[in-house]
Amino acid sequence: MFFGVEDLKTDEIFLKLTKTCEEQPEKRWLPAYYLDICLVDGTTIGKCDLRIGHNDKTYIGGNIGYGIDEPYRGHHYAAKACKLLFQQAKKHGLDYLIITCDPANVASYKTCEHAGGIFIETANIPEDNEMYAEGKRKVKIYRFDI
Repeated sequence: MFFGVEDLKTDEIFLKLTKTCEEQPEKRWLPAYYLDICLVDGTTIGKCDLRIGHNDKTYIGGNIGYGIDEPYRGHHYAAKACKLLFQQAKKHGLDYLIITCDPANVASYKTCEHAGGIFIETANIPEDNEMYAEGKRKVKIYRFDI
């Protein structure tokens, strides 16, 4: 079951739903929201997603993914979008979320810190994970109590 996202907005940005995906147990994928990050004037400045629930894949891949288009970086828009996604996660009864990032991606782990994440560990990516097939080997893992 998915909930509306009309309330996911601040005086700077709002999140616009682009699609949802049902759980795919055979792939260990959880239900997910996919959203555009938009300025209040409607300009799309990035994307984010929220995976609902917890399993071994979200521990390594995270509950939230985000990306801000280059011209709009440096304004903490990703952290602000994460905080809006925390509201959506609460609607599903979640009390914490995991966000992970490449240890070399300074901007991404600064986003996690700015959004209030607690660093858990740098973990090895298991060989059966899609991220491993993409050439990634480690992730920094942050927990967010919401």
